[in-house]
Amino acid sequence: IFITCFFFTHSLHICTSEIISQTHSTVALNNGIKNDDGEDYNPFEHRRIPHPTSTLGSFFHLLKSSLGSGLLAMPAAFKHTGLIPGCIGTVLVGVIATHCVHILVTTSRDLCREIKTPFLNYADTCERVFKQGPVKLRRYSLHIRHFVDYAMAGVCIGGTSVYVIFIAASLKDIADHYVPDYKYPVEAYCGFLLIPLIFITQIRYLKFLVPFSIFANICLVVTFAITCYFTFTGITANTDVVLVNSVTQWPLFLSTAIFAMEGINVVMPIENEMARPDRFLGCPGVLNTTMIFVAILYGVTGAFGYLRYGNEVQGSVTLNLPQRDTLAMTAKILVATAVFFTYCLQMYAPMDIIWSRMQMKISKRYHNTGQIIVRTVSVILTVTLAVAVPDLELLIGLVGAIFFSTLGLLIPILVQTVHRWERGLGKCSYVLWKNLLLLLLYLIVLISGCYSAISAMIKK
Repeated sequence: IFITCFFFTHSLHICTSEIISQTHSTVALNNGIKNDDGEDYNPFEHRRIPHPTSTLGSFFHLLKSSLGSGLLAMPAAFKHTGLIPGCIGTVLVGVIATHCVHILVTTSRDLCREIKTPFLNYADTCERVFKQGPVKLRRYSLHIRHFVDYAMAGVCIGGTSVYVIFIAASLKDIADHYVPDYKYPVEAYCGFLLIPLIFITQIRYLKFLVPFSIFANICLVVTFAITCYFTFTGITANTDVVLVNSVTQWPLFLSTAIFAMEGINVVMPIENEMARPDRFLGCPGVLNTTMIFVAILYGVTGAFGYLRYGNEVQGSVTLNLPQRDTLAMTAKILVATAVFFTYCLQMYAPMDIIWSRMQMKISKRYHNTGQIIVRTVSVILTVTLAVAVPDLELLIGLVGAIFFSTLGLLIPILVQTVHRWERGLGKCSYVLWKNLLLLLLYLIVLISGCYSAISAMIKK
């Protein structure tokens, strides 16, 4: 898995570098974009960030956005495919997710040079692509921005609702062991989390989230080590384990893997607030380094977790750990803590987008109060959805199929295609053909993933 990921990401880096070079040359020749010194406009030199994030801090943020509850859901994902398709699928999803982030960031940077602006967020990039694109598509620029905002809101509500269920299920497991006389349903624990989540979501700058991100990563590493201990020391001949499962069950693997690996909703804020944004792409770069590390962890966790627990594996492998073991209970406490701090990081990007659209309609005097209200209402929505659908495994599959695939697959390939349409699609239009294949994958994930998840919910 490591070798395959390395060569795929390296190849993507080479292709992306070539695209950047060609696009910049075209922009410079056709538009004559120069600054006062007669040189190409460099958006990095014009960024004025009040609280810039270091390269290492950006690495931890991106790593944390990809290493949430999805990491520990991978054994359940492998259950739907079997060992061989699960390992291959993990690599492919990692490569595709990395590539989609590459093309989104590259397109955003190209647009910054064209319109001479220091940076663009996710929604700004999509809107500008259509404004600068083919004439017939320019009237849809505002519509695509609304679509992106709604998709981001869906990712926020759906993804963080999964986090709420994950934390609640872990807390229930812990409380049922230490206080057996008071057993509450998972929905009650979701309600208990409401106030703490509202407080932590009020943090408004990525720089101040770095300590939480580092601490959460440490908790996840320790949890991962403890989980590996129980997994590797308990592997026996398990008759439930299969090498290749029925193809009809594969869609839930794809949607779960996409949910687990996609952190594209926080990519643009992280890149825009870096002190050295030139270190985000490239080889090794923050993005490639993070995704290689992520793919290795996901492959190992998924394969060996499935080998250990077979078809009995739950939506989070930590829920399979023995309840009466102190070390296992420590892992459950740590992973609940890690996901709790991940919640506020995942809420950062959509809150930024929603507030940027609302602040012009509110008097500056009430901006602080407005932000508090918006963030509080968003947390209430996520907790409400968690209470409504308290099945961790199926909600992960449904959210991944609808929202994460739309934000992580559909929108980046659409943005790159429109941006390159009049600037050249490469030799033999390879950009168009490549994006059509990715579009086909998106439709497969969307339709089959939704059908599988909803069917399982109805059956349950």
